Amino acid sequence: MASARNILLLSSSRLHGHGYLEHARGQLEDLFKGANVKTVLFVPYALRDHDKYTATVRDALQPWGYNVEGLHTKADREKALKEAQAIFVGGGNTFVLLRTLYEMQLLDPIRELVLHRGLPYVGSSAGTNVATKSIHTTNDMPVAYPPSFEALALVPFNINPHYLEPELGSQHKGETRDERIEEFVAYHGLPVLGLREGTSVRVQGEKATLLGDRHAKLFKPDGKAEELAPQADLSFLLLK
Repeated sequence: MASARNILLLSSSRLHGHGYLEHARGQLEDLFKGANVKTVLFVPYALRDHDKYTATVRDALQPWGYNVEGLHTKADREKALKEAQAIFVGGGNTFVLLRTLYEMQLLDPIRELVLHRGLPYVGSSAGTNVATKSIHTTNDMPVAYPPSFEALALVPFNINPHYLEPELGSQHKGETRDERIEEFVAYHGLPVLGLREGTSVRVQGEKATLLGDRHAKLFKPDGKAEELAPQADLSFLLLK
């Protein structure tokens, strides 16, 4: 059965020189308007203050014509998800976010709604990490311990948000981001897409596209890496 995926995975909610989510407005509105979304259900569990976080997202989206409700305010969270027009899973700490989704038993309902019923899903940073196969390639400190690193698997590969290549001429002797990602790939044999800030992945059914004005770096299971240009077709990454 063909996937009903309607997904936008942002590397970050903030980009230097722009307001909160401002750099991604066109991408967000393309998804929301295409699905006739008027109200966005926000999942704030990656940060500690859920009310404040939801207010931040509301302040960004409301002037564009979208209402924002926090999932944490709903007495029946699974019912709220089933009735949602779209969900936005915000960034913060990926370990805290995934642990909370496990504790609230929300992984299966979200996965079912997004993959098979076409519920629009927006993720940013940690919200992007949990949309992938696992959270192994997050940049976050493990301040919480989820039951598993396995995540929603809305896409069958991993992403490293906020990807930053090693600085040329640096005297730093610790592991680089590239080396850490390469280590994961060597152990797990799973491709990892390094998403630079300001870029995102748009998934519509079985088609995936790199959005934004910067390249992304793909770390391949064979140990090689490739730079992918803006608007690159990433659909091959959806093949299991």
